[in-house]
Amino acid sequence: MEQHPEPKPHQNTVSTYLKILVEKGYLSTEKEGRIFRYNVLVPFEEYRKFLLKELSHNFFHNSGKEILSFLIHEKLISQEDMKDLNLNIEIKPFKVKEEFEYANEVLNPKKDKKKDKDKKKKKKKDQEK
Repeated sequence: MEQHPEPKPHQNTVSTYLKILVEKGYLSTEKEGRIFRYNVLVPFEEYRKFLLKELSHNFFHNSGKEILSFLIHEKLISQEDMKDLNLNIEIKPFKVKEEFEYANEVLNPKKDKKKDKDKKKKKKKDQEK
């Protein structure tokens, strides 16, 4: 909480988010006296790769050219930077669909809960019959 910028969220809000992330397996906890210490379980590179692909898909129509054009237009990268990179890269199309387990669970948490609730309701009805 000390490191969070102003306006700081309510402590209960932060606790709720952390609890959800622990339940989904993205964080682990260690109890230290009266407090919990949270540790990240999701590899940073996997999360970074997922975010970049989502950004590309949702905002740039899966076009690397559009991303580079945007970065140059917004002056986030210069043409000189592009020249310095010596981009002699051969791009080969491939049809491997990469799944991001962690991110899919975070982005679609309600679907799983709804299925669980529906299963419980069905089980309850079956027991009543």
